[in-house]
Amino acid sequence: MDREIVVNGRFLTKTLTGVQRYAFEVARRLPGSIKIITPQPIAPEYRALLNAVIIDPLGRFVRGGGLGHLWEQVALPRWLRKGRVLWSPCGAGPLAVRNQVVTIHDIAHLEHPEWFNSWFAKWYGFLIPRLVHRVRRIITVSEFTKVRLIETTRVPLEKVVVIPNGVDACFQPQPSEEVANVRKVLSIPTPNYVLTLGSLEPRKNLHRLLKAWGNICHKLPTEVWLVVVGGKGHSLVFQDISFDKLPPRVYFTGYVPDKYLPALYSGALAFVYVSIYEGFGLPPLEAMACGTPVVTSNITSLPEVVGDAAVLVDPYNIEAIAWGIWKVLEDTSLREKLRSKGLERVREFTWDRTAELTWNVLKETGEN
Repeated sequence: MDREIVVNGRFLTKTLTGVQRYAFEVARRLPGSIKIITPQPIAPEYRALLNAVIIDPLGRFVRGGGLGHLWEQVALPRWLRKGRVLWSPCGAGPLAVRNQVVTIHDIAHLEHPEWFNSWFAKWYGFLIPRLVHRVRRIITVSEFTKVRLIETTRVPLEKVVVIPNGVDACFQPQPSEEVANVRKVLSIPTPNYVLTLGSLEPRKNLHRLLKAWGNICHKLPTEVWLVVVGGKGHSLVFQDISFDKLPPRVYFTGYVPDKYLPALYSGALAFVYVSIYEGFGLPPLEAMACGTPVVTSNITSLPEVVGDAAVLVDPYNIEAIAWGIWKVLEDTSLREKLRSKGLERVREFTWDRTAELTWNVLKETGEN
């Protein structure tokens, strides 16, 4: 390969959530010669990458939002000497750079702009259709996203390659002592809980999940609670959402650091993830890796990800969601079957494989 590979490191300034986790896990597995260009300040979660980072002094006051996009479109291209290949891992990149590989995680902002802040939706509605036609290659994280991207933007089929996400090795069944310790740290009121996880944003479908929970919680033992993990979506991105009267036995933890997630998954009776739109959907795989039975949606990318290792339900049907939760909680043999199938399924998804396939695409782009 005769071209230097550079990573668009704007993700380093943001909290470690789904898309940022993908960028972090893949970038830290790429060869040591890789260069990462990022504005300051760098979020503490990413300190392990600092040795590979080039700090851009033009971006020293950039934290995200409109300034982050401005840095990406104006300042970042100035660092790219002729011949360099840029990888933009988080669904956006500079329009001025043709010699670029971009990872598109989903196109929800194109298909459902009503879920997002109007400024955010308009910007991405302008950017993505133009960006995908300018860059050299496009990586998507699922066949679902590939199909929707091609149908929506008419980008050539041969330009797009699917490389699934991975599951970190830290996600594995945890000892009961660690589970109890994390419950204590997060003040979870019971050892018997159903878990759901995700930013509190419209497409995560928490409204219907709460209604489903309200329909069945009175049928369950009083010590069984629903635990909701996740912070509110950023107001610059997502439309504000609010919840009226909550059903009984629902506990919100707020944002939870990554280090607590394996124990949270491991301690749950079941993990419920009834999102109505996912480009991939990491949480169900993480739960499976921890030996937790999963109930998830039967639409978008989720059936592709979980295979036959989860109970699939219609996320628009409150009764179907309630039935899925009830079925898993009441059927001990089903829980054991799902646990076994889930642990087998996740072996297909590793970050090492994701990074290797990504590096192959970057090398091919640099050689052509």
